[in-house]
Amino acid sequence: MKATGIVRRIDDLGRVVIPKEIRRTMRIREGDPLEIYTSAEGEVIFRKYSALGEMTENASQVADIMQRLAGCPVLVFDRDHVVAVSGAPKKEFSERRISQDLEEMMESRRTFLAKSDSDHVRPVEGLTRTALACMPILTAGDVTGAVAFLDPADGKLSTPSDLQASLISAASQFLGKQMEA
Repeated sequence: MKATGIVRRIDDLGRVVIPKEIRRTMRIREGDPLEIYTSAEGEVIFRKYSALGEMTENASQVADIMQRLAGCPVLVFDRDHVVAVSGAPKKEFSERRISQDLEEMMESRRTFLAKSDSDHVRPVEGLTRTALACMPILTAGDVTGAVAFLDPADGKLSTPSDLQASLISAASQFLGKQMEA
């Protein structure tokens, strides 16, 4: 745990303001759920809650099935990080942050399907691998994550087939429904 040097007082309603710099750095947005932990040493720890992160095993199984059916690597994201990987090195992608492009797509609830060999998005921050398709996961009307099909590792850019477009939609909808249950 890292000290920030910032001290805040609790108001008469028991509220504490999380400074803007910390919210921006940690990508905490208005309305984001925070999980509260306490320790025996008297620490109170706030952690971003991810419903999709709670379903990592299910997300991994969906990614595995989609990878076999689509024939390309599959990533599943919560609103901040990669939570499941199939068909690509897990070490390379696990727990990596989403890119600004993917975050904007999720916020605007846009689906991305590459239309040409030059029309691709990098879904993971700091990595050059591109996606040929990305779709947000909606749960009860809220964006809770995204699914992405990556281009093949051979560097040959492509466009998604009709089957891949249908599969990414199915994966997104299935994961959204699983979190509602």
